[in-house]
Amino acid sequence: MSYERFETPARRHWRERLAAYWQLVRGDRPIGWLLLLWPTWWGLWLAAGGVPPWWPLLVFTLGVWLTRSAGCVINDYADRWLDPHVERTRNRPLATGAVSGREALIVFAVLMLVAFTLVLTLNRLTIAMSVVGVLLAASYPYLKRYTYLPQVYLGLAFGWGIPMAFAAVRGEVPAVAWLLYVANILWATAYDTWYAMVDRDDDLRMGSKSTAILFGELDLAAQAVLYALFFAALGLVGQRGALGLYWWIGLGVAALLVAWEFRIARHRKRDACFRAFLHNHWVGLAVFAGLAADLALRPAA
Repeated sequence: MSYERFETPARRHWRERLAAYWQLVRGDRPIGWLLLLWPTWWGLWLAAGGVPPWWPLLVFTLGVWLTRSAGCVINDYADRWLDPHVERTRNRPLATGAVSGREALIVFAVLMLVAFTLVLTLNRLTIAMSVVGVLLAASYPYLKRYTYLPQVYLGLAFGWGIPMAFAAVRGEVPAVAWLLYVANILWATAYDTWYAMVDRDDDLRMGSKSTAILFGELDLAAQAVLYALFFAALGLVGQRGALGLYWWIGLGVAALLVAWEFRIARHRKRDACFRAFLHNHWVGLAVFAGLAADLALRPAA
């Protein structure tokens, strides 16, 4: 006997509302959470010299999901003038009217409040730095109206968990943490440029800005420079952090994965550029695996 026969209008209403909210926070698309998780874990593992204490690990892992979800909500709220006119985003809940702007702001506030409550269990430096993280997450979506570099700002927002992780584990933010943060900014700019290349035609028509538009016909060359600088920064992290063979193997695997992205996206097809964007999850994982293995298998002093 089918479940629908026993579903009341009230239950159906709330099921549809919850489904819309789940789509609003991109619960059905974990790629953004993963792209935010890997650099945060880079920071936690490097700060701790191995597996970090369980409570900061739990706080940051949950915080990644909460802040990424909140970022998606405020992004859709800021882009509600644009999303209905873009092929990839026209079915988002705010674009279709399934969720109102007021509801979106409430969801954003609740998510950020829960994330901030978790941060309050950590030290004062981490709490103070979290305020900067909130400002970065809340202001990022508006950059595409005024600058061609919203992808760079995304890197600033997505990577802020790195210095926060050092603050939580060590009580300070050393130079190697900022170097790792710079590496993440370069990486996020690169992978989000793949994403922007998917929407370039729609963005041009609507007057939105991005690095894909800024780079124009030199987009692939610019991508090559960004990824090269990303790996150079990670190489300096390895040198400053006295990391060994497994770190470099991880970087080598990540470089091969990036090379594959260029191969599939070389003709700038929408689907191929989107696949290249999604593929960066594996790049982040390769870097993390190299770091975690190197720290775990390091000879005892």
